[in-house]
Amino acid sequence: MSSQPFVQSSPFPTTSGSYRRKSKFTFKHLSQLSHYSTTCPLRVIAHIDLDAFYAQCEMVRLGVPEDQPLAVQQWQGLIAINYPARKFGLNRHITNTEAHKLCPELILQHVATWKEGDEKWAYHEDAAKHIATHKVSLDPYRRESKKIFAIIKDCLPAAPLQRVEKASIDEVFIDLSAQIHSVLLDRYPELQGPPPYDDPTEYLPRPSITALNWDTDALVDLDASETEDDDPDWDDIAMLIGSEIVRSARAKIREELKYTCSGGVARNKMLAKLGSGHKKPNQQTVIRNRAVQHFLGDLKFTKIRNLGGKLGDEVVSMFNTDTIKELLEQPLEQLKRLGDDTGSWLYETIRGEDHSEVNPRTQIKSMLSAKSFRPFVNTFEQAVRWLRIFVADIFSRCVEEGVLENKRRPKTINLHHRQGSQTRSKQSPIPQGKAFTEEMLFDLAKNLLAQVVVDGRAWPCANLSLSVGGFEDGVADNKGIGGFLVRGEEAKAMLTSGRHASDAQTEMKGLQPSEKRRKVESGGIQRFFIPREGSRDDVEQSHDPFRREEDRDYSELGSNSDSPEAIDAAHSDEAGRLTLLKRPSTPENHDVEADIPPDFLPPSAQPQSLSQRINHFQQQSLDTYFCSRCSTHLPLTDQAEHQDWHFAKDLEKDLQAQERSNFDTPTPRHTPGLPQKSQSRGRGRPVGSSSTVKGREKGQQQLAFGKQ
Repeated sequence: MSSQPFVQSSPFPTTSGSYRRKSKFTFKHLSQLSHYSTTCPLRVIAHIDLDAFYAQCEMVRLGVPEDQPLAVQQWQGLIAINYPARKFGLNRHITNTEAHKLCPELILQHVATWKEGDEKWAYHEDAAKHIATHKVSLDPYRRESKKIFAIIKDCLPAAPLQRVEKASIDEVFIDLSAQIHSVLLDRYPELQGPPPYDDPTEYLPRPSITALNWDTDALVDLDASETEDDDPDWDDIAMLIGSEIVRSARAKIREELKYTCSGGVARNKMLAKLGSGHKKPNQQTVIRNRAVQHFLGDLKFTKIRNLGGKLGDEVVSMFNTDTIKELLEQPLEQLKRLGDDTGSWLYETIRGEDHSEVNPRTQIKSMLSAKSFRPFVNTFEQAVRWLRIFVADIFSRCVEEGVLENKRRPKTINLHHRQGSQTRSKQSPIPQGKAFTEEMLFDLAKNLLAQVVVDGRAWPCANLSLSVGGFEDGVADNKGIGGFLVRGEEAKAMLTSGRHASDAQTEMKGLQPSEKRRKVESGGIQRFFIPREGSRDDVEQSHDPFRREEDRDYSELGSNSDSPEAIDAAHSDEAGRLTLLKRPSTPENHDVEADIPPDFLPPSAQPQSLSQRINHFQQQSLDTYFCSRCSTHLPLTDQAEHQDWHFAKDLEKDLQAQERSNFDTPTPRHTPGLPQKSQSRGRGRPVGSSSTVKGREKGQQQLAFGKQ
C-alpha cells in the first residue's frame, strides 16, 4: 500500500563530530517487533470501528444524504442511530414515537425480516406490526461486513505480515507490528545491519528525523513529563507508520463502499479500542506511548472492556469512584480485595498494560437464529413452522460460508427451548458423510424439538433458538475412486513393465530354493489401484527376500472377469480402456518397472539383470535368519525383537493358564500361626484321616481337630 514520502535518514548521523545519543530501544526490541511479541515496547495495534454501522448500511442502501437523520427500527425499539440524528438527542432507550417527537424529519427503517412461510428475508413496510409472525434478519449487515473486512485485508500485505482479528460485525483489530518492522528496515537502512558486537542488547541509533507529520490524526496530548520539543524515538515512528496504514484502509472503505469508520492506533488492544471511540465519526486517534497516562487519566474505567458490567459495578461500590485517575491511587493490595487475579489484572489495565494477542481469525465459529414469542407458541406444529424459518436463515448463511463447495462445514446443531423459567438444550452431530442440505438440517432440528416434547412441559414456549457450530475447513484435494485407477497409456506402460518382470521371474525359477513358500494370491482389491510406495503390505512381504521377486508378477485381469466390462478390457488394446493390474508386493524397483517401460530409462535406472538379481538374492539370504517357531524369514536386525515377541506370547499363555487354574480351585487365605486348611474336603471323610494314609484320594488332607 502507498504511504506518504519520508526523508531518508543517514546511518548513524553525527552532530559536531560525535555520535548522537542512542535510542532507548535495543536491537532485541526491533527483532521482537517482527515476531508479534506482546511485550515488545515498539508494538503497534490498530482498531477500526464502523460508525453507526446498521444505520450506515440503510443509508447506503436507500441512497439518502449523509446529513439526513436516520434510525434503524426493530419492532418498537431503535437499534442504531446515525450521527445526524444523535444531534437531536436520540438514543436507543427511547421508543419510535418519542424519536419522531424529538426529530420530525427522522427516517425510521425497520430491519429486514423473515415472514412465516417465506423462504427468504425481505424488507416489509408493516413488519413492526407483525412481531408474532416475523423474525428479524441481520443478513444485509453481515454481507456488508464481509465486504468491508475483505477490503481491509486487501490493504495489508500477505501473511505472515498480516494479522487481523474480527472482533464483531462492525469492528476489527489489526496487529501491524510485523508490517511496520518491514517498513522500518526499508526506510531506515541503518536498522538493517547486525547489532554492534553482535549484541542484541545494544541500543539502536537515534532516528535522524526531528519532526513527524501526523496529517489529520487526532493526537492525544503527551504526559506532563513529556514535551513536543523532544525528538521522536522509534516508537513514535512506528506509531506514525501504523497511522498511515489505518488511514489508507479507512479511505479505501470510504471510496469503494461509501462507509465511514473510526480508527485507534496504540501499543495494545485495549488502548486501540479506546482510541477508536475517542473521536467519532470518521476520525482516528493515535495514542503514543508518551501519552498513555494523560489519555487514561480523564477516562472512566467503566469504558474499558470487561469493566462495564458487574465487575465495574463492584469496583465502583468498593472504592467509591469510577475514574481511572482516582483508582490509580489504590495500591495493589487493596485491588486484590477483588481477588488475586482480578486485582492484578485491574492494576495493570488502568496503567495501560495489556498483553493480549490479536487472534488472526475473521471466520465465524457458529450461527444462531432465535425468536422470542409474544404470544407464546403452544403447539408442536407452530414450533416446527418457526424451525423452518430458522433453518432457512442458517442455511443461507452457511451457503455464503461455502458449505456447498466444501470450504467450511459445521459439525453440530443445537436447539434451545425456554418454557417459563426452565431452559432446555438438545444437541446432535451433523452427519459428515451426507450432503449438507436445508432438508437435512430441518430434519435434525425437528428431531431435537421432538426430544424436548418427549421430556414434557414444552408448552407454552417463550423462546426458541437454533444454532450450528464447530465449523471446520473442508478437506481439499480429495480424489474420487476414479483418481486411483490406472487408465490409458499409463496402464499400457505398466502392463508392458509387468511382462518384463514376469519374464525375468521365469528365468529365476531354477535359481530359487526348492523349499516351498507361500505365494500371495493374484486376486484382491490391490490389483485395481495404482502402486504406492511404502505400503503396509510391502513392508510385511519384504521380510522374505526370496518372495520379493517370486511375487513380482502381474495379471492383466482379476479372477472375477465375467462382467462385460471386464471381457471388453481383456480383449481390447484401445488406449482409453481401463486395464486392471495387480499391485507389486514390494516397493523395490517397482517404481521403475511398473510405471515406465525400461526402453525409455537410462541404464542406471533400468531393471536389474539376471546376474545382478542372483547376487542380490545371495546377499539378502546372508542378512536374514529363519525362525523355526513361526517358519518365517526375518532380517537379522529384527532377530532380538522377534525372539522377545515369542517370549512375551509364551509368558502371556502361562499367565492365562494360571488365572484359569486359580479360578477353578481358589486357595483360602492362610493365617500365620494356624494350621493351613485344605483347598477342598471330601464329604463324609472320617475325622483324623491323614494325607499319607494309603488309599486317600488326591487332594484330600487329614484335618487335625482336637490337637494342641
